[in-house]
Amino acid sequence: MQAIEAPEFCPSCDSSLEWKNDLLYCVNSLCPAQVQKRIEHFAKSLKIKGLGPKSIEKLGLSSFQSIYDMTYLEIRDALSSEKLAIKLLQEITHSKKSSMNELLPAFSIPLIGKTAAEKLSTKINNISELNADKCKAAGLGPKATENLLNWYFDEFLFDLVRLPFGFSFTKSEQQVSKGVVCISGKLKSFKTKAQAQEVLAKNGYEVKSSITKDVTILVNESGIESAKTKTAQDKGITIVTNLLEFLGEENGNVA
Repeated sequence: MQAIEAPEFCPSCDSSLEWKNDLLYCVNSLCPAQVQKRIEHFAKSLKIKGLGPKSIEKLGLSSFQSIYDMTYLEIRDALSSEKLAIKLLQEITHSKKSSMNELLPAFSIPLIGKTAAEKLSTKINNISELNADKCKAAGLGPKATENLLNWYFDEFLFDLVRLPFGFSFTKSEQQVSKGVVCISGKLKSFKTKAQAQEVLAKNGYEVKSSITKDVTILVNESGIESAKTKTAQDKGITIVTNLLEFLGEENGNVA
């Protein structure tokens, strides 16, 4: 049986590949394939309809800024349609109203998604206020904080600050008004913890990864009496065994 040899170079940009945890990665941030995927994620996150993989390729987009630099004529000629050009321009114009809550997850920063953005929105009003202390106060972990600050200084201030956004966070009226939740173990009522955290945030709860002094609710759907559960019992913290039912009973339905 002939051994399979791992490739040495990226098939997209021909850069040398590097091993990380038994997987091969292209570490060239300008790799066309990676750039394409980042633009796809950005457009999907901001709900820019009509800017899918095929359109991005036809339009020859190479950065986030290039989305907002396009003219009607350029779009019309690339997509061969006046109707599509008008609709896409409307979508792009509308996306400029996006808050930092939506923008931050769109930039493909490792470990920085919707939950992290919501946490930050409780401590800062604009991305220009970002620093390590604010990240810590918002409950971001060390690695997430490191990734976010590296992005802020290396990418945002260097280039992305010129994008046509206000870079301000929005704060919901309910935010962090109902209590602080900690989730222990695997969930049954939601597919992922990230999904549960998003729903909790929409319903006015803050989520923390450990039991701190301000935690008021512990979610334990596994039935296993974990260390967190014992701590919650000792402190008199409310223990919820079905998060979906808890939110449903409280609101009549889950947002």
